[in-house]
Amino acid sequence: MTQSIPATLIPGDGIGPEIVDATLAALDALDAPFMWDRQIAGLEGVKTANDPLPRKTLDSIRQTRLALKGPLETPSGGGYRSSNVRLREEFKLYANLRPARTLVAGGRFENVDLVVVRENLEGLYIGHEHYVQIDDDPHAVAMATGINTRAGSRRLLEFAFEHAIATGRKKVTVVHKANIMKALTGIFLETALKLYDDRYKDRIAMDTVIVDACAMKLVLNPQQFDVIVTTNLFGDILSDLVAGLVGGLGMAPGANIGVNSAIFEAVHGSAPDIAGLGLANPVALMLAAALMLDHVKLHEKATRLRNGIDATLNVDRVRTGDLGGTASTSEFTRALVARLKS
Repeated sequence: MTQSIPATLIPGDGIGPEIVDATLAALDALDAPFMWDRQIAGLEGVKTANDPLPRKTLDSIRQTRLALKGPLETPSGGGYRSSNVRLREEFKLYANLRPARTLVAGGRFENVDLVVVRENLEGLYIGHEHYVQIDDDPHAVAMATGINTRAGSRRLLEFAFEHAIATGRKKVTVVHKANIMKALTGIFLETALKLYDDRYKDRIAMDTVIVDACAMKLVLNPQQFDVIVTTNLFGDILSDLVAGLVGGLGMAPGANIGVNSAIFEAVHGSAPDIAGLGLANPVALMLAAALMLDHVKLHEKATRLRNGIDATLNVDRVRTGDLGGTASTSEFTRALVARLKS
């Protein structure tokens, strides 16, 4: 009998509880041995505990070092700071892993199968921002400081190369803007070139590309890419672009990996406008659960989950509305569970 694995579960906001319940049903059908500790964050944390990231939630993740979470609502502009960003900082989740694979044929692109590895803790997302007042306008000038370190760059690049080799990938593409941001992204490119020459040149192919050219190449011929590794802001943008190549954020799982902890998530928003209507597509969170299974070395269960999703979508042709189908969240889940149990 497989030993139980403690893990924190954060249902999240909006459609979060619906897609979390769907994902738990799939994991139960696989007999996945997670022992869940349910916690809250985001808007639900504010409502219930007056804190978007309650101490009990943080303590739970410190204990389990493993979490699955639904989307958390973050206000635009004012309000509280993103709980997602705070979680990455709190647990030093330096690598954001975003695979994108064509699941439903007939879209603009076929046979897309690539991974974006994004640096999660540095760059322009460190939050060092301020305004400068001119005359009577307190927000006349906005300033932001980005910071990339050699140590942070190397750590992320090592993760990308090792993940690519371990999963049988053929090439790593380093994305940068060192022609303009010569220091901020130049250090990332410089570190990549030296690391590759020192450790990886005989093990896997590598190329480099400027971020704007990469965006163009992705929408012209995404099949030319295998693993993309880049800094925080570029990774945020490119990973959403890549999700669009395979049907949107409803198909996009994410893993946030640190030295001692890992948090797995659907990367789409909380979609409060459709919460409770049974319209949500749970595939992204289910694929995140597959990444979580891989992370705890339950590769056979991860493969069964991915294959079950593929078959439900393409053999049974049970699809939610965002994929051109008519199935509700629960109808898709029932079809998938039947597949996994057969």
